[in-house]
This record gives sequence, structure tokens and C-alpha cells, in this order.
Amino acid sequence: MIKLRLAENFRAVFYAPFYATFALGHFASEGLDMKLVDSGAPGGGPASLLEGSVHVTWGGPMRVMRYRDQGGPDLLCFCEVVRRDPFYLVGRPPEGGFDLRSLSQLRLGSVSEVPTPWLCLQQDLRNLGLDPERLSRISDRTMGANLAGLGRGDIDVAQVFEPFAEEALSAGFAILHAQSSRGPTSYTTFTATPEGIRRHHDAFTRMTRAMARTQAWLSSHTADELARAVASFFPSLPADRLARSFARYQQARVWADDTDVSREGFSRLAASLLSGGFISSLPDYDACVANLRVWPAA
Repeated sequence: MIKLRLAENFRAVFYAPFYATFALGHFASEGLDMKLVDSGAPGGGPASLLEGSVHVTWGGPMRVMRYRDQGGPDLLCFCEVVRRDPFYLVGRPPEGGFDLRSLSQLRLGSVSEVPTPWLCLQQDLRNLGLDPERLSRISDRTMGANLAGLGRGDIDVAQVFEPFAEEALSAGFAILHAQSSRGPTSYTTFTATPEGIRRHHDAFTRMTRAMARTQAWLSSHTADELARAVASFFPSLPADRLARSFARYQQARVWADDTDVSREGFSRLAASLLSGGFISSLPDYDACVANLRVWPAA
């Protein structure tokens, strides 16, 4: 067995395909003994990678773009797993209905834990001719705090991922907008150093093939079956709530159905990071991506 240390970005429902690959034995079937290592904080994986405490991490290609934009060190992303934005806007529908233009008249609590959800949303607002800086926005509260704020009535809309969206529905609120509707947006991949990919090319190819097996499994199994498979990773979440969260993500096509990093999704993410000031120039896809060739999963 090939031993690898994999940094977990943070524990999240939308990362289910990673957990399923462990739970279904797909890493093991590829001859991999994978140790899942806590990265310490969202976005902490690349630091662990660069200091050599892990071989590979998962997270957003936005980190690869950011490192390159700031002059190095170079990192490469491979094997796309989350292909669409997994965040939602939740609240009570205003009279006359809701679309993103409605945010100009509402109080928004945006995600503070990670930057990508707001960076994507602000780009979508710009595309509609709105200035995101003119919104009434609370930017420094957690998703849990924003749900509480909805209940108190001190905000109108909260930006959340699952299972907070499911919690909002249970509390009588509605999903107003799914950010997955913006189209392919390369949200989560594996990340490694160029030297790591050279040194561990066979192992990383096996990892990619294991993920391809999971993608094939997801296409033929229900949200309930997925919830049962990964339940041990979410011991505090009731099985029915987890299954409903997964069903919503499946319907939104949040998870990739092949392992190549989408050029369209990479470009859409890069444009969002640029307009939001996270990077200063558009990155080159081929300089940031190493798609590993694997045969289709059996």
C-alpha cells in the first residue's frame, strides 16, 4: 500500500465525495493507505503542503491562483470534485418575489468563514449591473450567527451552505437563490506542489482514479445511500437532514462527474477573484492545472 497524508480543508457537507471515497474503499482498492489530516483552518492545507507535513490537500483552486498571483510558491490543482458553487441565499421571500437584484433593497449577512462564496456572489451582482459595495451587508458573522440574525429579524438574507440551508428550511425560511445556478465554477480540487506531482505521479493518478470511481457511484446511487455511506463523518447530523442536504446538492449538480478541472469553471472562478480584488491578473489555466490521465472507473 502507498501511504499518503491528505489535508482536509475543513469538515463540510459539500465535501461528501471525498468522504465517500474513504467510506466506499475506493482509495484502498487503488492500493492507497490515505491518512486524513486536519488542516487546522479553512485554507490551511497549502501551508501544510509547503512545509512538508502532508503530501496533498484538497481545497479551492483560488488558493493556487492566489499563490501564483503573489509571486509563488507554485502549486498545481488536479482532480475536480466540487464543480459548482454550493452556497445558497436563504430568507423570507419579499413581496413580488426574489432575484439577485432584490439584494439592493435587503440586508444581507454574507459568509465570513471563507472568501469564495462572496467573491462569486459579488461577480454575479456586477454582471447584473449592481455595485456590490453598495449593499447593506454584514460581512463578519458566521453562518450560524446569520441564521440567528434571520430569526431575530436584523437581516433579511443569509448566505449559507448545507446543512445550514436545511436548517433554515426547517425554521420556516426559504431558499431564495442557489449560487450553483451561476454555472460551472471550479470550487474544489486536490492541490499539490509541482515536485510532489512529479514524485508521486503514480499515487496521485490512483487518487484521481479513486475519485472517478466515486463519481460513477454517485451517479447511480441516491442521497439516502450517500448519507448512510458517510454518516460516520457527520455524527451530529440526523440522517434525514444529511440526506436532504445531499439531495439538494445532487439536484444542483454541485459535484463534478469527471475528474478534469473544467476550463469554463476555472475561468469563471478566476474572473470572480479578479473582480473582487483577490488576485490582480487572470491566471493561465495550463500553468495552474495538472489533469492526470486515468481510465474510466470500472
